[in-house]
Amino acid sequence: MRRAGFRVVGVMVMVYAGAGFGAVELTELRVAGDWRIEGRVRLAAAAGPAREVSFSCDVVPAQTVTVTSERYALLPLFNPKAGGWVRGVGLRGIKAQECTSRHLLDPDSVEVRDGAEHDATVFERDRDYAADPEWGTVGRLPEGRIGEKQPVFISYRHGLLRLDSVVWTAEGRAAVIQGDPHAAVPLPPAAPPDAVRLANLWLPGRIARLTADHLFPVLETAYPEPAQASPSPAEQFLPKTMAKLRSGETLRVLAWGDSVTVGTFVPDWERNRWQNQFASRLRERYPKARIELLTEAWGGRNTGTYLAQPPGAEHNYRETVLGARPDLVVSEFVNDAGLNPAQVAERYGNFLADFRAIGAEWIILTPHYVRPDWMGLTREREIDDDPRPYVAGLRRFAAENGVALADASRRYGRLWRQGIPYSTLMLNAINHPDERGMRLFADSLMALFPPP
Repeated sequence: MRRAGFRVVGVMVMVYAGAGFGAVELTELRVAGDWRIEGRVRLAAAAGPAREVSFSCDVVPAQTVTVTSERYALLPLFNPKAGGWVRGVGLRGIKAQECTSRHLLDPDSVEVRDGAEHDATVFERDRDYAADPEWGTVGRLPEGRIGEKQPVFISYRHGLLRLDSVVWTAEGRAAVIQGDPHAAVPLPPAAPPDAVRLANLWLPGRIARLTADHLFPVLETAYPEPAQASPSPAEQFLPKTMAKLRSGETLRVLAWGDSVTVGTFVPDWERNRWQNQFASRLRERYPKARIELLTEAWGGRNTGTYLAQPPGAEHNYRETVLGARPDLVVSEFVNDAGLNPAQVAERYGNFLADFRAIGAEWIILTPHYVRPDWMGLTREREIDDDPRPYVAGLRRFAAENGVALADASRRYGRLWRQGIPYSTLMLNAINHPDERGMRLFADSLMALFPPP
């Protein structure tokens, strides 16, 4: 396939086969008004020269939802010292899986009453109740007029998240297909039959207009898997694991991590957690494999927390990790992201010595991308390179110490090239990936292993 320069984003766009018109190549896409886009495609026919075609499309503006008299059986006390998502009750219209989605609430729209009737008492903000404007959580104040078990009725306005798609139809024209809005995990809409998806448009809530940062051209349809090295990383760094997979001797695999490894927030988690996907795919690739999968994970914690647990504690490192006597440890700790490379070298060096002492091999999973501001990101495009020093430290440590590295971070960093803002994979709109995100971990693990 041929590539062509994409003038707006400064990268290259793939050429896609298209029904009825040979191939279509997106060469330009830009914002032409608050809610209007313009672009150009190059059409290649089966015979004859290619031709350039310009197009323009209107986009349905980001929409505001009005909620009237939503009943809450009670309001908890507002806790200003807690995280914004747990300072009070989360408003239902902006609920993600475990919390609320940030910045969806219109903070000036919140009204709390003691009934749904027009003449019901209107409570006063900062006297009777408080609301977190960023997270959309509401709680009563101790000296206010709202009783401990008093029902309240809350009215408010909020935005939602939406992914639209720009497609080239079989009839030979561009169209914008509107996606379904959600408080978290919006999916791109289904394309019409025989249409080619050229780009996605990211509407992250209450935005006043489109900008270039909202344009996500589809530059690739899948992660570009590197050519398999010989020997493969697994054959080079995990020889005992490979021998057991091929011989049918039981392989004990320990998935060790934080909430992403707990993973029970994923629907059908016993099948869709990254470690379950990994074990299942290993069994498919190596028919003789007998895999015993163990999970030791602790939500909201990191490796330092494990090391700090005393003997006999539920998550004591020596008892629950080393004591499990695994053949293979696969570690995932996005919550270690505060470590710098020197700290990674010291702490992970101790883990490596411990694992070798019990005869275990080790795969380090680099972490997924999380809330952009936590990573120092201001957008979700052109983010191939993970900016976190922790990730750089993991890559360096693995290379210098002969440890297998499954680099899931690189796959997350290229989602924008597939037209996907990575935050749309987060079930809690922060850092808990859905089944697709879990698959990226499993993909990075399987890339280490050779064909049977």
